[in-house]
Amino acid sequence: MKISVVTVAYNAAKTISDTLNSVTAQSFPEVEHIVVDGASQDNTVSIARQLQRKGGKLISERDLGLYDAMNKGIALATGDIIGLLNADDIYAHPDVLSRIAQAFESHRVDAVLGDVGFFQDGSPDRIKRRYNSGRFTPKRIPWGWMPAHPAMFLTREAYARVGRYRTDYKICSDFEFVVRAFAKEKLNYVHLPELLIKMRLDGISTSGLKATLTINSESVRACRDNGIYTNLAMIMSKYPLKLLEYVR
Repeated sequence: MKISVVTVAYNAAKTISDTLNSVTAQSFPEVEHIVVDGASQDNTVSIARQLQRKGGKLISERDLGLYDAMNKGIALATGDIIGLLNADDIYAHPDVLSRIAQAFESHRVDAVLGDVGFFQDGSPDRIKRRYNSGRFTPKRIPWGWMPAHPAMFLTREAYARVGRYRTDYKICSDFEFVVRAFAKEKLNYVHLPELLIKMRLDGISTSGLKATLTINSESVRACRDNGIYTNLAMIMSKYPLKLLEYVR
């Protein structure tokens, strides 16, 4: 089994070394690390060339945004399993990909879902919030629920079935992808109740009221685009339960 890890980057010189090092440190031997850079103006590419795991792929060219870059990386992937690791995220420990491989081998599923911990920049060992993918089920999609996207690993065949990430969404193409994957294509999956990914708290989907409004409206659209009834009140009903994710 080979695992492909796709990292999308743009002007990520301040954080990408942590990402690259966390992939290089993985104990699982068969890892293909694909870095898709959007023609960065800083030192992102030179850092990637220096620190990328041996045998990886690196492209740097203009793109149409995050989801277009993800599509490019997935198209280049030759692994049996594909995971996405953004340029400001890190694996929680060196055995993450080994645990993913074991889960796929044991359960013979289309997808393995893990948990994500959020931290303030500079303090990766102090988790402020834990996104538990075990709360997700396909029946909860109309209420805006999805697994933690950075800890979602799919087989390459599953990506071929579901299709590309849509580039006409600003923030929620990952949610729209989840709708297609688990509601329409009915991928089978297992939840691995472990912290697999650590994310900085300043990502695009955690960056304030404007982002929240866009997420909610695009979540409604994603469901309706795929023939699933929902409304804004249903989507927003998840927020009280989201408070349970914060770690004291």
